[in-house]
Amino acid sequence: MDNPVTGRRIGLVVLGSTGSIGRQTLDVVRSLPKHFNVIGLAAGGNVTLLEEQAREFRPRLIYCDRDSEYVRGRVSARWAGMEEMAAHPDTDVVVTATLGITGLSPTLAALRAGKAVALANKEVLVMAGQLLTAEAKRHSAQLRPIDSEHSAIWQCLWGEHPDSVERIVLTASGGPFRDTPPEELHRVTAEQALRHPNWQMGQKITVDSATLLNKGLECIEARWLFDVPLDRIDVILHRESIVHSLVMFRDGSVKAQLGVPDMRLPIQCALTYPERVPGTAVPRLDLRRIGTLNFGTPDMRRYPCLSLALEAGRNGGAFPAVLCAADEIAVQHFLAGHLGFTDIAHVIEGALAAHTGPANPSLDDILAADASARAWAEDWVKAKT
Repeated sequence: MDNPVTGRRIGLVVLGSTGSIGRQTLDVVRSLPKHFNVIGLAAGGNVTLLEEQAREFRPRLIYCDRDSEYVRGRVSARWAGMEEMAAHPDTDVVVTATLGITGLSPTLAALRAGKAVALANKEVLVMAGQLLTAEAKRHSAQLRPIDSEHSAIWQCLWGEHPDSVERIVLTASGGPFRDTPPEELHRVTAEQALRHPNWQMGQKITVDSATLLNKGLECIEARWLFDVPLDRIDVILHRESIVHSLVMFRDGSVKAQLGVPDMRLPIQCALTYPERVPGTAVPRLDLRRIGTLNFGTPDMRRYPCLSLALEAGRNGGAFPAVLCAADEIAVQHFLAGHLGFTDIAHVIEGALAAHTGPANPSLDDILAADASARAWAEDWVKAKT
């Protein structure tokens, strides 16, 4: 499959190439070698894996947060910042798979250059959804979701008129503690939180799945991606993670997208849109083997972070940026053993209560709120420990 405009292979940039989504993105590229030309790879500190990826995919551009001189001396690619990669003339699709605020600037650069952005970074759209969607519209750029839930909604909406949508329903597995009594959650460990029953993901998103904070972020994302207000977006528990999300229409019809819990399927969908390309990276769903699908209502006593995220989304402004920043700091300290599991919600709640800011924040306001919330959360942790 070639770029329909240029007639060449799709020029791909992967930001966060050594993380979970980045690695699975490159699995898809391996399974479809004639479809993609890897223009750039950007990573954090995993220089060994980045070097291996660079030798295999031979990108023209490369970036690494740490040990840059080591990497520069061992690969032939030219060193470039993530914004330059994202806006490069030969780039067609940018996969934003970095963590947190680091993905904001290159995503903006890609959209302003009219590129398609396959977005796997929840925080970017949560923090600055109004800004990103406005830039995409202004520059005729595309935001293509990679999250399995948003990919499901996106696919259900293909060919549908926006006015026909009544409600959006996001599914949530419930994470590893879906059967743990709420009064026992303060005892759970980071090791237990990282044992997700259905998905293989990075540490941060796995903990967010355990608190269900991730589902609140996804509700805010869906509000911006699909222009549906938060009060028409619901969350239901679905243990098997087979139904990835649903759309209810005004005539009473419901569409759902189903698939095995494997991120390579929504990744491939985002990379090859609008075509569905036969691939070998993704296993096929066999409902006869699944047998039963279960659904239920989230218990907010068990998942206070979900309530806090929805509150931040309703409040708008820079509250979602505060939510993301405080959660990132809290999860870091939980994984390091400095905080208990239930302290994550306490940090977020306190940071949201301490925030003041304009109702229509600029990019500078959002960045300032992020920095302030991080500092507040760090102070909270120091005071507790």
